[in-house]
Order: sequence, then C-alpha cells, then structure tokens
Amino acid sequence: MIEYLQKLISQALTDLKIEYDDEIVLERARRPEHGHFTANIALVLSSRLRKPPLRIATEIRDLFPEQPDLIEKIEIAPPGFINFFIAPAAFQKIVTQVLAKGDNFGRNDIGRGRKAQVEFVSANPTGPLTVGHGRQAVLGDTVARILEWNGYVVDREYYYNDAGRQMRILGQSVYIRYRQLLGYDDELTKEHYQGEYIREIARSILDQHGDKYDGQSDHAIFRQSAEEAVFTDIRDTLAELDIVFNSYYNEKSLYEDGLIDDVLKRLAERGATYEKEGAIWFRAGKYGAGDDRVLWKSVVDEATYRLPDIAYHETKIKRGYDLIVDIFGADHHATYPDVLAGLQALGYETDRIRVLIHQFVTLTRGGEKIKMSTRQANYVTLRELIEEVGKNVVRYFFIMRGMTSHLNFDLALAKTESDENPVFYLQYAHARICSILRNAVAKGFNDDQRGDLSLLAEEETLALLSTLDEFSEVCRNCSETLEPQPLTSFLHKLAATFHKFYTVHRVISKDRELSKARLDLVRAVRFVLANGLNLLGISAPERM
Repeated sequence: MIEYLQKLISQALTDLKIEYDDEIVLERARRPEHGHFTANIALVLSSRLRKPPLRIATEIRDLFPEQPDLIEKIEIAPPGFINFFIAPAAFQKIVTQVLAKGDNFGRNDIGRGRKAQVEFVSANPTGPLTVGHGRQAVLGDTVARILEWNGYVVDREYYYNDAGRQMRILGQSVYIRYRQLLGYDDELTKEHYQGEYIREIARSILDQHGDKYDGQSDHAIFRQSAEEAVFTDIRDTLAELDIVFNSYYNEKSLYEDGLIDDVLKRLAERGATYEKEGAIWFRAGKYGAGDDRVLWKSVVDEATYRLPDIAYHETKIKRGYDLIVDIFGADHHATYPDVLAGLQALGYETDRIRVLIHQFVTLTRGGEKIKMSTRQANYVTLRELIEEVGKNVVRYFFIMRGMTSHLNFDLALAKTESDENPVFYLQYAHARICSILRNAVAKGFNDDQRGDLSLLAEEETLALLSTLDEFSEVCRNCSETLEPQPLTSFLHKLAATFHKFYTVHRVISKDRELSKARLDLVRAVRFVLANGLNLLGISAPERM
C-alpha cells in the first residue's frame, strides 16, 4: 500500500511540475484519527517552493483520482500532513495476495541477483564459542537470510587465524595439561587457557601416544590437536543453530600467498606509509580515519592486525562482491575505519562495504550476572546455552533487541514456557492457527474454498489485515538497514493482533460464509508468521 501511495504522490508532483528526486516518505499513523498513513511531503517542500505547507498539501490531494475502493478519504492536517484513510476493500485484498504467494509472500527482488558476502563470528580457534560469539553468529546468519529473501545471492564467510601468539599459548596450555596427566606438577598461569576442553584435548593425546611427547613442549601436535578439536566444536555448535558457512578464510594464507607483502609495497608506492621508531606507519588520517597506525613492527618482524585485515578485504573486492557486510563486536568500533582507509589508499571505493557493530551481551541467571573469561574458563559456552534453552530461544533472544543496544539475556525468561516468553508467544500463535485449520477440515471446510472477503469488516479484523499489509514493507526495510530487530517487533505485533482478533471473533461459526472468509484470513496470518519465523531461523510448530 505504501508503494502505491508513493506513486500517487509522485504523479501529483509531476502534474504540478515539481521536481523531487528523494524518496517520498509515508509513515503508518500512530493514532486512528490520523488515518492509516501520513505523508509529510508538503512540509518538506514548503521552504523550497516558498508556499505554506497546508496549501501544497491541498494542491497535491486535489490531483488524486477518486478511488473509493482503495482510499476512503484523504484529510489535510496542520501544519501540512496528508492523512490517508484506506478503504476496507484495499486491506481485504491482502488476504488474496498472501494466499496466492504463500511461502514466498514478502519476498522481493531488490537485490536483483547481486552477489553479497556476510562475514561474521570469525573467532580464532582458541576455545569454544561463548555467549558473546552467539549474538554475532545469529545476527550474521539472520542478516544473510534477509538479504537472500530480498533477492541477493549470499555467501557466508568465516575468517580466522590459526597462527600467532594466541595459538602458541593454546599449544602450551595443552602441553601443561598433558604433563599434569603424566603426573608432573606443572601449573597453568593466568596467561594460559584453562577450560576443561584443554584437559580433554590433552587426554586425547595421552590416550593415543602415551608419554611420547613428554619434554617436547614445542611439538606441533599440541597446537594442531587443539586447533582441530576447537574448530570442530565451533562448526558443530554453529550447526546446532542452523548456521553453515560457505567458506572459511585463513589469515595465514595471506602471508603464504604474498598478499601481505604486496599490500605493504603498494601502500609505500602510493606514499601512504612511512618508517618511524622501528615500524612502518600508515597515514590513516590522510584517508579519513583517525591517527596514524602501525602496520608492521620491524623490531619483531610482524604485522599488526590492521595490515592483514586490509589485505583480506581487498580479496573480497577482487572476488566480485557487490555488497560486503562485516559484523563486529563493539571492541572493533575504533579499528574498522583504518581498514576502510587502507582500501581507499589502495585506490578502492568502499561504498559497497557495510560494517555492522553490535553491543555486548550480559547473561543473567537468577538476577546475577554471569562473568565470562575465555582464558580463565569462567564462562557459559554457546553450546551450553543452546542445550539449556533450545535453538529457537537462543536465536530469537539474540536479535530481539537492536544490535546497537546492550543485550541482557535473561535465562529465567528464556526457559519460561508461557506468553511471557516472546518465542513461545509467536510459536503458540502459529500452532493455534494450525489447530483451527485442522478443526475446519474436520467440520467439512475445504482448504481450497475461498470466502467472501468483503465480510471481513470488524474493527479487530481490519486491524489484523492492516498488520498483514506491513510484512513486505518490513522485509524491504530490513534489507536496507541490515537490522533484523524490526522483524521481531512486527511478528510480536502480528501475534498480538491475531490473539485479540481470536478472543473477540469465532473463526468457525454457524455462519458458513463468514467462517470461510475468516479461515482465509487466518491462513494468511499463518503464512506470514511462518515466513517471518523462517527469516529468523526459528521453527513454526503446528502443535504445542
């Protein structure tokens, strides 16, 4: 409906010979007396046209064709809003549209088959995924689902580093546990990884090889065994959330393929670097970032993490992605501008790169905050969280708040099987509709029979129809903002509007024609609920 009203206004502007290239903004009215939709175009144009907004609004409205089957009336409200009151017949048509498209209702082709890559999680294989990783994992996969739903061809990629200091410490941690299992009194320091998974890896080495590697603290078996075990656990944990990556990109390959040296050389040739104090510095400020940054520490002959990140992102551009989405935690807020600046220094446009920053997660149990430290093993793993509350709850809770908001994950609420739990609330609405439809078949109503939709005219029914009309709009908006949270808000609104409708009106009554119309309506609601839940990666049960 919004798209249609935008076209009406656009045509009126053309008829008035008013040039306007920006998007015409319409919003859903918050109060019933303001109609269903409101446009502020007259207020926007007032200063440019040097006319009162009320006069502009009136001139626009007077050019609209009369179409009582779609628009009941149009009112002009001070200081210059155009308020549209939509006719019931227009909302009733949404049922036919939903039933015609079914599982595909809400899809669109905004992406037009363009290639998109979403990189997320990208944790180094030093330990199990934590709750903090979980938010990024679910956010990244949901963003990928939204892009696919809106016509993009999406690759999910995981970028990691299995070399460097962290991996050396991981190998040392396994060796110390191995020695302890052999009876020695070696001790882990605060620097080492201390989780139970370290002991399990050491036990596996001992079971297979006995004391063969005693005294060989630098032997590759300790690091390699840890890397393999941890990465297998990471992949398996993500698979439990239905998250599967198309590709894994290893930072080490950037060195092996000479890409690090090549980037450093080209930056120098462009005058983007200089040497000072035993290091190679990047002139980040010259390219719109902050202070100059060290790219290479000559003293230790080692790159800082910004250099491989620049080289890695260059591979993304060269791989031909039209849209590149990076999802980082809040700790990356100050670093990603340097990477974009590095790409610009190499001569690349960075408009195709979208960086999403999410805030941290606080896990609470019984009102008490649970501390999380990977090194000290004082944390709840993502796998443990999934086992405790289930996949659906984990996925929903991680995206029910906007990514820029700090997230409190309340375990008590997550385990509640009542309307207080938002996941249960949505799934129960879907299951209730499935129950209604099964009951309808038992009472002789055929799924293929269609009712007279003009009978759907009660206040609660029209509110439900209006809410259904929002779904396609929400899907489009999510693809533009890459923020899934509005979808969770919409689904909750849809479920609440359905429950209100259901408590007031019997779907199957003695009036057979009215019953058929209401069955069509609830079928449409079921499709939209299921489609929305599918976008979130959450199941839509038929029974609960």
